Amino acid sequence: MKIAGPFAILALGTLALLVHQAPGQAIPQWRDLFNGKDLTGWVNVNTDPDTWKVKDGMIVCSGKPIGVMRSDRQYENFILHIEWMHMEPGGNSGVFAWSNAVPGEKNRLPNGVEVQMLELEWPNLHKRDGVTPPIAYVHGELFGVGGVKTTPDNPRGERSMSFENRCLPRLQWNTYDVVAVDGVIKLAINGKFVNGISKSTQKKGYLCLESEGAEIHFRNIKIMELPPGITSAEQAAPLLD
Repeated sequence: MKIAGPFAILALGTLALLVHQAPGQAIPQWRDLFNGKDLTGWVNVNTDPDTWKVKDGMIVCSGKPIGVMRSDRQYENFILHIEWMHMEPGGNSGVFAWSNAVPGEKNRLPNGVEVQMLELEWPNLHKRDGVTPPIAYVHGELFGVGGVKTTPDNPRGERSMSFENRCLPRLQWNTYDVVAVDGVIKLAINGKFVNGISKSTQKKGYLCLESEGAEIHFRNIKIMELPPGITSAEQAAPLLD
């Protein structure tokens, strides 16, 4: 069998973990991060009480004000499944992995590794001096924020852009599968792995959903926790009350 690239090794290692457990060791299982009924398990960090609502089995985010809602506990190594749908042209959002969930003074957003969720019209609506930004902004960019540094698989400056443009436009559901292990993140968009980062300087923290100006819906948020690695205190976000 030919093995090529860091993700192939990561995938084989994860598979081996799931099928060959030591006696008495629990087998990792999928767990819902959203029960479809209310926001149990999530903490509103710095948005309004009505920014996040539950309707018809979905989390509905108004996008206003800018800020985040965080998981009630931290995660280190995991597989995250999340489905999202923008409702407005050029909508902006994302999910933060390994975050400290502490809002920044200027942009109201925490640190961590952001998995970008932009609606397809975003570049056309944000021309700069008549120049349209690259579509790479939209399709699942990965990047460290708030002082967290990463090494991009597919560099666009300090960010990592997707190999393929696979996101669907507003009013259509997109699926992200995020594999996060030991400072490495690999992202699958709508059924295909197309992006990744490595060597994250922070590799344990909270998950955050982002509110950033436009209505977005989320559903089917699930996580499979994997065994921890060797993570120093400096590589983990501080615990919050």
